[in-house]
Amino acid sequence: MDAAMVTAIAALIGGPLAAWGVMHGNRGATRAAREGNAVNGFNSLTDQLQEERQELRSDLAAVRAELATERLESARLRLMVQQLGGTP
Repeated sequence: MDAAMVTAIAALIGGPLAAWGVMHGNRGATRAAREGNAVNGFNSLTDQLQEERQELRSDLAAVRAELATERLESARLRLMVQQLGGTP
């Protein structure tokens, strides 16, 4: 075999191997980008849920305070009715 034949065989074997390497590398990069997007999306949703949860906690605290005020007012009115001789 002469040098030209070796070069031709190397090109025939090396070309498909190089193409396979590029495709494999591109597939890995695409998978990494897709996984990165999934993680970023998950983090974004988690942040939104935590914000909503904090808002719900503050709303719940306000509703509890309002309920306590209403109960106190109801007890005060019952006491006034009893003091005036009525039955609550």
